[in-house]
Amino acid sequence: MTASGKPSVLIKPTLDTRFYVDYSWWERSEEDLNTYLLSHLLPEQRDALSQTTERRKIDYVDPDTGEVLQLDELTLAIRLAATDPNFISPQTSLVDSIFRVFLANGNIPLTPRELAEQTGRDANTILKTLSGMRIYKGIRPHIPD
Repeated sequence: MTASGKPSVLIKPTLDTRFYVDYSWWERSEEDLNTYLLSHLLPEQRDALSQTTERRKIDYVDPDTGEVLQLDELTLAIRLAATDPNFISPQTSLVDSIFRVFLANGNIPLTPRELAEQTGRDANTILKTLSGMRIYKGIRPHIPD
């Protein structure tokens, strides 16, 4: 059994295995999620947000659904950064590129093939990176309930 009460399952991921960011990994990690999220922002956004400790809620209208959402400043800044054409670029590391895909898509699980389409990287390389013994930035296989 895992800490979440789910049985631990060993699977050998394939190109059709869906991955996602497991934010509970960050809670157990010695890494700081807030600092890592700030690193994905545009420099001017990062400067503005790093100078304040208070996180205000802001009304945001989803351009696809028209739904009004209450977002904190960091979440809104990430959504805006994700619209920049250079948010995912060849200069971005593989793991950061994959993490940014999940930031941009609301953490919807994706296969290495789908991640390859969005990052411009090789699906087999993505699979090898994500299916090793190490978990990078909380990115792990999605096991449906």
